Amino acid sequence: MSFDPLNIDLPVVDIISEVRSNLKKDNTLIVNAPPGAGKSTLLPLALLHEPWLEGKKILMLEPRRLAARSIAYRMSELISDDVGKTIGYRIRFENRTGSDTKIEVLTEGILTRMIHSDNALEGVGLVIFDEFHERSIHADVALALCREAQQVLRPDLRIMIMSATLNMPQLTELLNAPVSESQGRQYPVEVIYDGESDLMMLPEMTAKTVKKAVKENEGDALVFFPGEGEIRKCEELLKRALPDFVIHPLYGKLPQNKQYSAIMPDKKGRRKIVLATSIAETSLTIEGIKIVVDTGYGRTSRFDPKSGLSRLETVQITKDSADQRAGRAGRLSAGVCYRMWTKATHERLGEHRVPEIMEADLAPLVLDMAQWGIVDAHQLTWLTPPPKGALSQASDTLHQLDALQNGRITEHGKNIHRLPCHPRIAHMLLMAEDDDMLELASDVAAILEERDPLPRESGIDINLRIEALRRYRTGKGQGKKFGRIEKVAASYRKLFDKDEENGPVDPYATGVLLAHAYPERIAYARPGNNAQFQLANGKYAMAGHRDDLAHEPWLAIANVDARDGMGKIFMASPLNPKDLVPLVKEQEIITWDTRKGGLIATRDMRIGCIVLQSKPLPSPDSKHLVKAISEAVKTEGANLLNFDESVTQWQNRVLSIRKWRPQENWPDVSTQTLLITNEEWLSPYLDQVKKPEDLKKINLVDILHHSLDWEKQTTLDQLAPSRINVPSGSAVKLQYLADGSSPVLAVRLQEVFGLADTPKVNEGKNSVLMHLLSPGFKPVQVTSDLRSFWDNAYFEVKKELQRRYPKHSWPEDPWTAEALRGVKKRDKK
Repeated sequence: MSFDPLNIDLPVVDIISEVRSNLKKDNTLIVNAPPGAGKSTLLPLALLHEPWLEGKKILMLEPRRLAARSIAYRMSELISDDVGKTIGYRIRFENRTGSDTKIEVLTEGILTRMIHSDNALEGVGLVIFDEFHERSIHADVALALCREAQQVLRPDLRIMIMSATLNMPQLTELLNAPVSESQGRQYPVEVIYDGESDLMMLPEMTAKTVKKAVKENEGDALVFFPGEGEIRKCEELLKRALPDFVIHPLYGKLPQNKQYSAIMPDKKGRRKIVLATSIAETSLTIEGIKIVVDTGYGRTSRFDPKSGLSRLETVQITKDSADQRAGRAGRLSAGVCYRMWTKATHERLGEHRVPEIMEADLAPLVLDMAQWGIVDAHQLTWLTPPPKGALSQASDTLHQLDALQNGRITEHGKNIHRLPCHPRIAHMLLMAEDDDMLELASDVAAILEERDPLPRESGIDINLRIEALRRYRTGKGQGKKFGRIEKVAASYRKLFDKDEENGPVDPYATGVLLAHAYPERIAYARPGNNAQFQLANGKYAMAGHRDDLAHEPWLAIANVDARDGMGKIFMASPLNPKDLVPLVKEQEIITWDTRKGGLIATRDMRIGCIVLQSKPLPSPDSKHLVKAISEAVKTEGANLLNFDESVTQWQNRVLSIRKWRPQENWPDVSTQTLLITNEEWLSPYLDQVKKPEDLKKINLVDILHHSLDWEKQTTLDQLAPSRINVPSGSAVKLQYLADGSSPVLAVRLQEVFGLADTPKVNEGKNSVLMHLLSPGFKPVQVTSDLRSFWDNAYFEVKKELQRRYPKHSWPEDPWTAEALRGVKKRDKK
């Protein structure tokens, strides 16, 4: 190969020697280079013949399929070779590599599967993570697994992380790796803040801004939208308003040929307007762009561990995304970016995008870890550790699918992991294989994975979609959406060596398949509530009253939103109750219901939370009783337990010392933490509790105090005494605050005559704040310097007190006066 990357006029050429040098002596490198610097195409080619590679191949991960294809084609073009020879790519359901391929460009999930089939990545010398700033969950998982392989099995394996915008100090500290930085060649971009936009009118307002932008500036325009729906609406408006321009949509679901049309210059030389999602932020070079119009919105999928559901949300982008988008206008020459928000709004945007791992469904991640033999995902090196709540939810789902047992992967789980899809879909396909329903299951899987092909008013029955797909396959139906769905369905049929099926659909068979994929969404019609259903996970959802499935007694729900209260069903199938018999389980259920009087113990026939039959349980296990009470305390314990003033003060005393003496590891005894951890300190006192009144009788102060070790019990009274003795002989309560600020000593002024200095706590390090009170217990002075008060303010206060309390004695000299607990009348003259 005669190609020399140093002869290419791109900014990243300046750091090629440095990159080579760093990777020669270090096995991990971070490359920071702005968009358009050439890092994705030139650096892999520049490293192809390094001695440490020893004939092994380079893998480069891209977050998007379009970028993977485009980069593979561009590199092949640079070395005058065909794609699939020296340079190839692999994306889902598409493989353009061969036995001589030296550089493979992959979408991220594929690398994870490669690691599982070959833990040491024996034939790989370098793994490149491109566009890592996008922080996809696949990239985070793949990096964690590559680091594990590098540290345990393959210290010679090189890892190179490339990004345009990253939190560099955090990444370099975590990986202990050098950084090679390219300054790039960004032309100046003028940023125009065009005022706030209305999300409800986004296509119309954007069309107006685009028309102004292309009138005021030369060159092609790139417009950023949150999703396909807004793109299509704006496309229609612009086609009518700008007939001399060619309008190209660009989003992930678009056919490959149309994606390339959007990227390349127009063959007829017309000015081009590209309406894109965030797919166009990085990786792709779109020819001719000098104008960017940014709506300021993106669409993200957020997983709700409480409901086990994901939902798409339209959100404001972060500053780093805004910079990426604006930079698109300055790749080839000076450009302009119109931002559809104000400068004040820009200052309020978040600095960096939220890593996907913080908001995603973690079931695939947990299954990956289990396949690797890791029970606790936090054992691995994470730039952002996965949230514990989402991990727990994912583990529960996988146990429900029989993919895990006691946290370990099962044989069924290994079979699920081999399939290139979500564990739910894989489980459904494998169960369909056992029941000889794979042809139907492949259609169901494809429809679940792709966007709904029918209009919303078509109803929620998924079988209508399957029937339409089958009509499409026989040439009796049309629609580009069905073409995409059929491509996925055909891929699944190929996996299992099955032919297509285009006959009538048995809706109850579809219901069984959905029940396999979403067992927690089996739903039973609520008596007397038209179109309302209770799901097996305890949630409630409804269909439209006029929907064909509204009156079905049982549904298997494929798609429901995660809103609080009553959810909305978007896609489902009817279920035959007879098919549910294998799912019915007899369970001993012990719960706490405050409204119904406390503990309830029953023997139920259930599908999840759906109770089919219930009988009282005569002799429940005491351990289960205590567990039920403990769970209730976690959620409503602040009302169930007697958190009176004495408890609050004990908590505040401990929390104050925790604040004052952080090195001594005093426990967090805030109410929220105590409720969450109540099993540790409260369980031994719950065996006789049956009803809410019993919980109220528990002496919390005594229990909590004895939950401390003996040394801390003693030290607590020394460092933060509950009372302070004053000259009158009274032991006056101190009022502590949870934030560790000065405790308050509220005492009648007459009881501290002769007290020279403000009392202190915490071994004399913290003064109390004295609230000096009148005989009627009204505050007359607040001070933390009692000596100064006697010398100065006392005489003014005395005048007012003499006026309001003339029968009391108010001495001229408070230093020598007798401190009184009761009333001493003034001397008569």
